[in-house]
Amino acid sequence: MKIGFDHKKYLEEQSKFILERVQSYDKLYLEFGGKLLFDMHAKRVLPGFDENAKIKLLQKLKEKVEVVICVYSGDIERNKIRGDFGITYDLDVLRLIDDLRAYDLDVNSVVITRYEGQPATNVFINKLERRGIKVYKHEATPGYPTDVDLIVSDEGYGKNPYIETTKPIVVVTAPGPGSGKLATCLSQLYHEFRRGKTAGYSKFETFPVWNLPLKHPVNVAYEAATVDLKDVNMIDPFHLEAYNSVAVNYNRDIETFPVLKRIIEKITGKEAVYKSPTDMGVNRVGFGITDDEAVKEASRQEIIRRYYKTGCEYKKGYIDKETFMRSKLLMDELNLKEEDRKTVTAAREYSEKTRELSGKTDLVPAIALELEDGTIITGRRTTIMDAAASALLNAVKHYAKIADEIHLISPVILEPIVDLKMKVLHSKATTLNSEEILIALSICAATNPMAQVALKKLSKLKGCQAHSTTILSESDEQTYRKLGIDVTSDPEYSSSSLFYGA
Repeated sequence: MKIGFDHKKYLEEQSKFILERVQSYDKLYLEFGGKLLFDMHAKRVLPGFDENAKIKLLQKLKEKVEVVICVYSGDIERNKIRGDFGITYDLDVLRLIDDLRAYDLDVNSVVITRYEGQPATNVFINKLERRGIKVYKHEATPGYPTDVDLIVSDEGYGKNPYIETTKPIVVVTAPGPGSGKLATCLSQLYHEFRRGKTAGYSKFETFPVWNLPLKHPVNVAYEAATVDLKDVNMIDPFHLEAYNSVAVNYNRDIETFPVLKRIIEKITGKEAVYKSPTDMGVNRVGFGITDDEAVKEASRQEIIRRYYKTGCEYKKGYIDKETFMRSKLLMDELNLKEEDRKTVTAAREYSEKTRELSGKTDLVPAIALELEDGTIITGRRTTIMDAAASALLNAVKHYAKIADEIHLISPVILEPIVDLKMKVLHSKATTLNSEEILIALSICAATNPMAQVALKKLSKLKGCQAHSTTILSESDEQTYRKLGIDVTSDPEYSSSSLFYGA
């Protein structure tokens, strides 16, 4: 992918702007929207963006920053999953704490929002406190968000415990949306002003990009990423009225701004400094774009990728048809077709060719993998391995310049693994998945020089694109993600079996 974003310029611009904002206050509560770490969406739509840019930004400001992590008790109770990592929100909080510490950032505490004494939440609180993590419990604020007089009172925010902080910038982050970041920031503002301190609130939301056109593919890609939340990009009417200047924001921020403005004015006792939701933001990502055409093309590909992801989620029953159709409408809005993703046609054609040659009537699982030089590598399901594993082996063979007919993995290694799955672990799925094949390859590399060369080529697959004619197993999807391969799938199962179809 052609580079279209200057990461270094962005970091300089962003850190400078945040420091300018904090100068107006004793303390700035900075709500971080999106992902603090591993922001793969931003990396995909802004080629050249570092997926850990936000945390590297905070690391530059670490002497002035401490972090508060919010998590909604209801998300803990129903085991809500973070889609990109496949882990629950409570586990993601633990991962986030470890990652922040690895960057030498001060983790102040974890706030449990809308706490109602739920059993699973209590277990999580115990786990944190017994590992030395400070935990605060915030119950649902009565009257929120409309009864401002009740919210900004001892019976509203006043009932929440005050989070003791020591640094001028307090970053409030969370595993995902709806975790209570805004309410936590406003609660802290209330307590700070009660203590005679001047505190401020700002929001750091990467998307939509306020200084790009409304229908710019980067902003449409944000809508594609949040179809389940029903986010819609809009021209900020408050910004337009106040400054006669066009800025892009999204519906939830625009809808809540009048109430938010009233709450801040009630807390501070004076007119709010912000005249629009765009004013509240500190995001400067738009100033890092160096090649608009490259960014547009990357964003179009992300919209197609999201369309396939939504289609698979609909097939699995995770989302409703309205959400899937919204994803399709975004494709139509930019005149995008399924086949505009290069690997789609290659995978489908290879699947159909294999089906015809074998004389089968069922769909043949196949994968097409596009390498960095544009070469397309294919793989299909065999009696030994699944299509995802075949494609990986064929790709590293290509990079290592090893002939297709040469077997990298000895049957002496493969047969005991298959026997273990069938006879000992009693697995119905006897074909080996990507992870199992890569482990077998690494074992062979100890004695086979060609396998060793091929294994070293795996790192070259980072950033490659892939498409599967069938829904990948969770294991294969995770393996591809760890390798840095962006993979999509047709919303078709590889088997008619309901439980043993993986």
